[in-house]
Amino acid sequence: MKEYQQNRVLIFLDPESDPLGAGYHITQSKIAIGSGGIFGKGFGNGTQSHLDYLPEGHTDFVFATMSEEWGLMGGLFTLFCLFLLFRWGLRVAMASRSRYGQLVAAGLTCTIFFYAAINLLMVVGFAPVAGLPLPFMSHGGNNMLTMMLCIGIIMSIERHPGSRQGKFA
Repeated sequence: MKEYQQNRVLIFLDPESDPLGAGYHITQSKIAIGSGGIFGKGFGNGTQSHLDYLPEGHTDFVFATMSEEWGLMGGLFTLFCLFLLFRWGLRVAMASRSRYGQLVAAGLTCTIFFYAAINLLMVVGFAPVAGLPLPFMSHGGNNMLTMMLCIGIIMSIERHPGSRQGKFA
């Protein structure tokens, strides 16, 4: 591995070894999440995010910003909404009458799920910082466009579930 790749793994294993350098993002993210408490500090009152201690608080680390302002309840609400989206996508995949519709709906649902899972694991320190945005919450046009296309295609599969024709369908 190259040196920057080794540093990324070492910082993931022990972010406190370089708290002002490579481990700064994850350390500040944990502080922001923890300082939110149960109900948070209120909208726009997050100290870590609004005083620029938490870098990229509007993109990759938006969950930390949201958890600081809305607390544990806001974080759980976000997870609940992502769970409902995941459940809906899998139900569409199961209800589709064509194999193609099933595979596309399940694949797009898993795409959204893995984006969310990797981002959330990264923000709380259980995965290395990879730069993946949180679906539907992070600032950025490409990610939002991709997620909206995924949802639109899943909605189309739900509306037109197809038919079982031929022996390979």
